[in-house]
Amino acid sequence: MTSSVLQLSESPPHQTLTLTMPPGGVALTGRIQVPGDKSISHRALMLGAIAQGETRIKGLLLGEDPRSTAACFQAMGVQISNLEEEWITVQGVGLGKLQEPVDVLNAGNSGTTLRLMLGLLASHPDRFFVVTGDDSLRSRPMGRVIQPLSQMGAQIWGRQGNGLAPLAVQGQPLKPMHYYSPIASAQVKSCILLAGLNTEGSTSVTEPTRSRDHSERMLQAFGAPLTVNPDTCTATVHGPATLTGQTVIVPGDISSAAFWLVAAAITPGSDLVIENVGINPTRTGILDALHCMEADITLENEREVTGEPVADLHVRYRRLQAATFDGDIIPRMIDEIPILAVAALFAEGTTIIRDAAELRVKESDRITVMATQLGRMGAHIIELPDGMEVRGGALLRGAAVDSHTDHRVGMSLAIAALRAVGSTQLARAEAAAVSYPSFVSTLRSLCAPAS
Repeated sequence: MTSSVLQLSESPPHQTLTLTMPPGGVALTGRIQVPGDKSISHRALMLGAIAQGETRIKGLLLGEDPRSTAACFQAMGVQISNLEEEWITVQGVGLGKLQEPVDVLNAGNSGTTLRLMLGLLASHPDRFFVVTGDDSLRSRPMGRVIQPLSQMGAQIWGRQGNGLAPLAVQGQPLKPMHYYSPIASAQVKSCILLAGLNTEGSTSVTEPTRSRDHSERMLQAFGAPLTVNPDTCTATVHGPATLTGQTVIVPGDISSAAFWLVAAAITPGSDLVIENVGINPTRTGILDALHCMEADITLENEREVTGEPVADLHVRYRRLQAATFDGDIIPRMIDEIPILAVAALFAEGTTIIRDAAELRVKESDRITVMATQLGRMGAHIIELPDGMEVRGGALLRGAAVDSHTDHRVGMSLAIAALRAVGSTQLARAEAAAVSYPSFVSTLRSLCAPAS
């Protein structure tokens, strides 16, 4: 690969990634690994912080979001070793023993950090907390977790009717409850279960469909008395609980792997293996979706690591077919829909995505932003209230596009640029660091002239 294919320029605080495709494009070949799973990284830090004894973590994602989680818990008296080390240690303080911080807790861009942490803070009696985040996080809805916590007796105040950060939390004893969530959301479920850990009695969450279950798996691994009824999509924790520090090995993040799965699936000549990827069935919607589109993806070396299923993903180029996605599969791939839209551009026919209104309240309105930015490259996308229609077969051309400081949008646009004729300039490319700090370097290493 020559420097003319991929260049990164900086005009602090922002970066612009320029991709100029050579005639015939590039093929992605070889073997790569992706960063540790973001969802599991957050939970390993949090549960390690409130457990008794030491927790050791290997493979932690070193993105900005988990760093925000670590910083928040360090501010509440938890000793966490250097995140750059191969093995990270967390000296747990025990459940209900987080210290009242002397300053505002800042979750950065991480909705997972803020929403899950609220369940713990609200159930810490006689402590006062103030939590905030960056511009994007302060505009994202928090009522979905504040409402059920309030039903448990939590005292939380915030902007716009207690719906937006900054939030003030007065911790106190909570009451157990059975919450019937109107949406399938791992963040809502996890927040309530974490609150239930320090609450006398049984606290349950029932979802309309099953969301990712990393919290349930890890809570059980740490010794929490937790039961799951998959038939009713219900998880129940029995409090107060005692957690014990564990050794956690974090698998590669399938959300990060999704970018390379799509990139190889749509680029002629590609033959790529992505090693050590978590294939938790509540997270593999993107694999199921790509298989529905007839992508050539096989799972190799399947195994289990620290209670999570793991495999190597082998993907080869094949012409994709359009499909319709809605219902139960959507919560299992909600974070991957931006890159799925890119895959749909290279499928035969029109792909329809519905029941994904949640995309409008992510780091950006991902429906509008993806339709607008890909439209600049020549894509034909129709916005729906809860999704989009993507017409396949369009010839993409290089254009000036913008991540809107949304990491998944930015990386999806970069993958689309691999199949665009000419030069694409991606503004605010630094957004990728939220979940994938090495994205650009991995892209650079993979680009090679197509055969």
